[in-house]
Amino acid sequence: MHKEAREAFNQSFSEKKYEEFVTYIESSFPGQLEFRLAETPVFVPTDLKEKILQTSEQIIETLCSPDFVARTDRAVPGNQYVPGENSHSSFLAIDFAICKSETGELEPQLIELQGFPSVFGYQAFLSEAFKTHFEVAENFGYLFGTEHYNEYVAKLKSLILADEDPESVILLEIFPEKQKTRIDFAATEEMLGIKAVCYTKLIREGRELFYLKDERKIRIKRIYNRLIFDDLLNYPDLITNYHFTDEVDVSWVGHPNWFFRISKFSMPFLQGKYIPETRFVSDYQGQFPANLENFVLKPLFSFAGSGVKLHVTLSDLEAISDPENYILQRKVAYEPVIQAPDGMVKCEIRMMYGWDDHSEKPELLISLSRLSRGEMIGVRFNKDFTWVGSSATFFEK
Repeated sequence: MHKEAREAFNQSFSEKKYEEFVTYIESSFPGQLEFRLAETPVFVPTDLKEKILQTSEQIIETLCSPDFVARTDRAVPGNQYVPGENSHSSFLAIDFAICKSETGELEPQLIELQGFPSVFGYQAFLSEAFKTHFEVAENFGYLFGTEHYNEYVAKLKSLILADEDPESVILLEIFPEKQKTRIDFAATEEMLGIKAVCYTKLIREGRELFYLKDERKIRIKRIYNRLIFDDLLNYPDLITNYHFTDEVDVSWVGHPNWFFRISKFSMPFLQGKYIPETRFVSDYQGQFPANLENFVLKPLFSFAGSGVKLHVTLSDLEAISDPENYILQRKVAYEPVIQAPDGMVKCEIRMMYGWDDHSEKPELLISLSRLSRGEMIGVRFNKDFTWVGSSATFFEK
């Protein structure tokens, strides 16, 4: 996207460098990488960076409004409500498609947002690896609020560990060894010293939670939650000692209720130049837009793109029995903006925030990017392509 940075990178790129880069990632965390690494980072020019930051601030203003919790109470399913909710989310991720305006300028368009941690460990490791294996100009950086990797790690430690011994803090998932993002669990353990523990391995004794480490029973004081509790519905026969709706004496970093509150459910409450029109299907009261080809239909309570309809028909909408649980969002057109050796590539950028319990607003820490040539961002839309996949974002300083 940044013309000079792109030209310099492409001229210095070689397949050998890329192979060495991938080998380094794989050898650093053997057996943990299960998605494609893009051949290039994304270079964001100052004007686009400012648009992204300004829109993110508009979104944050809404999330911090006094009535936000009341407006989103319906977002938390009654049978998945977890006690001990923080006053606000511990994390915020905001996804933007990179598009072009009618006048030909690059602009962001909001795709989704989530009050849930992203790959904070892996993303810093990946960004550093890009700097090591490729040429990244000094006037571009991937960090916000810190200048160096070690400062970033210190900030992440403060957020996730607080004052607890790392042994008393766990990263919670369901069958973490099977998750596609498990490389992030490994990177996080290396950074912070905390173990990824399976939900099925938790031991509840009264209001206390424990896990086994080297045959020792360790009391859990703090949970860095990476488990989307909706995933537990995929395992209806699980028998566990602890159920996530139990009231226990732990602190949550990324409380599960905020996963539902800050999500597609929040989209209809947001407004801004780079925020596409979004409404609950129930708000239309049967009077749907005539130009449905310009909208995408999304179920509120499905994740990773499941159930999304890109080509909506009137019959699709009329067949919905619970329209309050769906949104219609105006489509955005991803612009192929990154020059690869054999064509142009689309890009999505996620801005990743931490939100300390005692802070008034979230703090931007890092970002990630995903490159695509398919109709949507995601692995299944990009099979057999190159210059697509997981990447880092470097912003012009």
